[in-house]
Amino acid sequence: MPVDSTGPATPPCAPSPPCPLCRSRSAQAFVTVTGRDYFRCPLCALRFVDPAHHPDRETERACYALHENDPDDPRYRAFLARLADPLLAELPPGASGLDYGSGPGPALAAMLREAGHRVALYDPLFAPDTRVLEKKYDFVTCTETAEHFHDPALEFTRLDALLRPGGWLGLMTIFQNDDARFAGWHYRRDPTHVVFYREETMHWIADRFGWHCTIPRPDVVLMRKPGGSAEGQT
Repeated sequence: MPVDSTGPATPPCAPSPPCPLCRSRSAQAFVTVTGRDYFRCPLCALRFVDPAHHPDRETERACYALHENDPDDPRYRAFLARLADPLLAELPPGASGLDYGSGPGPALAAMLREAGHRVALYDPLFAPDTRVLEKKYDFVTCTETAEHFHDPALEFTRLDALLRPGGWLGLMTIFQNDDARFAGWHYRRDPTHVVFYREETMHWIADRFGWHCTIPRPDVVLMRKPGGSAEGQT
């Protein structure tokens, strides 16, 4: 088993909690690293930390404050373009969208606005106006956010409700592909990352909601809700 820089990885001894995505009770003990127990779900392929080890809001806020997400940083924009470019190719002119989990520096929203679209913001810490969750949108973006979901079943149900028929959900999160390297994986080391997805997890989510799923490039997912074409409406 790989060794983490802050301590060895050992088989977990905690009882398996239900999967937070598919609610299956067949999740299997995976590994324990630095006192945190991780599990894997054989149904939806999610890897997740024991909910008892979820960070609280203040811990999350302190971690997010360390992120350097400058909307004017060309390197950060190039990173976000991995999602923005394939999404923009699908959107009608003047579409309305929501950046879900926009964070302290909503660079993606700025990029999409520059392309002629209207983008609202939602973030439980940095843009907590829940009125934006009462509307429906032509598209919703969720970049480097899904790995923070404490209750992904609830969050994806909400995302589905936010989309108009024919609307697009754009996701970006680093896929978990190698169990043997999980303990030392940099993405796991972030204490605010509590769920980890594989490509098959994304296809499971799409099947669950009846979405069409495409993966245009590694770690980028486009989901389309069935129904009428997404038009720029208010």
